Amino acid sequence: MTTISRRPASGPRQLTRVGDRLSFVYLERCVVHRDANAITAEDAEGVRHIPSATIGTLLLGPGTRITHQAMAVLGESGAVVVWVGENGVRFYAGGRALSRSSALVEAQAMAWANQRARLNVARAMYRLRFPDEDPAGCTRRQLLGREGDRVKNCYAEQAARTGVTWHGRRFTPGDFNSGDAPNQAITAAAQCMYGIAQTVVAALGCSPGLGFVHSGHELSFVLDVADFYKTGIGIPVAFEVAAEGPEDIGPRTRRALRDRINTTGLLDQCVRDIKGLLAPAGGDLPDNGDHVTLLSDRGAEVAAGRNYGEHGGSQGAVLVQDIGAQDALARDGVIW
Repeated sequence: MTTISRRPASGPRQLTRVGDRLSFVYLERCVVHRDANAITAEDAEGVRHIPSATIGTLLLGPGTRITHQAMAVLGESGAVVVWVGENGVRFYAGGRALSRSSALVEAQAMAWANQRARLNVARAMYRLRFPDEDPAGCTRRQLLGREGDRVKNCYAEQAARTGVTWHGRRFTPGDFNSGDAPNQAITAAAQCMYGIAQTVVAALGCSPGLGFVHSGHELSFVLDVADFYKTGIGIPVAFEVAAEGPEDIGPRTRRALRDRINTTGLLDQCVRDIKGLLAPAGGDLPDNGDHVTLLSDRGAEVAAGRNYGEHGGSQGAVLVQDIGAQDALARDGVIW
């Protein structure tokens, strides 16, 4: 009988591009299982089938249970799974990157490790969010001050546009109900944006912990990316939903944000923005599949699957001659 463990791994070109996927799917109070290459959500009303390869982020709300087989197919599809509760969002698990190449994460690490390059990326991030300003020459403290002023003005502008009474950003972390309706809507929008940002970061193979504005957290870069679209999408949608009334503001915000993200093509834009920031001169980064090499002296790379012992001789020197076979062994965890 065929089992999941015997299924061949999908190549990166067989997986749906992250920019072409649904931004997120939210489920609650159901059992998530698997039927072939789809996941199923079963509740009292019946069973719904969702093609796994079309999902960017799967948000699991209160009362959900998910099986091992469902997690396996989501991992094969490169989807991200986030558990969502009343007290906030926790990133629990993610699928493999859609790109098998390490070129982008290496570019990220090089930019992050150099203080000047890291500041330049932070300035580029600010310019991406507020293209009408030139942050050249700004210190980090100045960038933070400018960003705070712009976000504060955005709150005031959106409140005036939608007619929502606004008393400032006030909320208690871990207590969704502590804020008023517009604050709850902003929190709900932020939670979804963090999940979407995690999807793109994971899909591109970047490191979620190497942030350029945020620091000290395992998802620092995810927080950076989510902020790109705070004033352009997240806050305006939150105020529009709050203007319609306080009832079921969390679910309504998620639905409105999902629609806005899909109509604006945000996932594809997010991919372009990250690549432009980390490798602005690199264009399309190569995706060489499961190509594994070893680092040697002076930045040189040598083939993996070989014994480089001084006394290995010809018998121990070549373990895997064919690169394709070598990549397959690396993918399946055979090379040790």
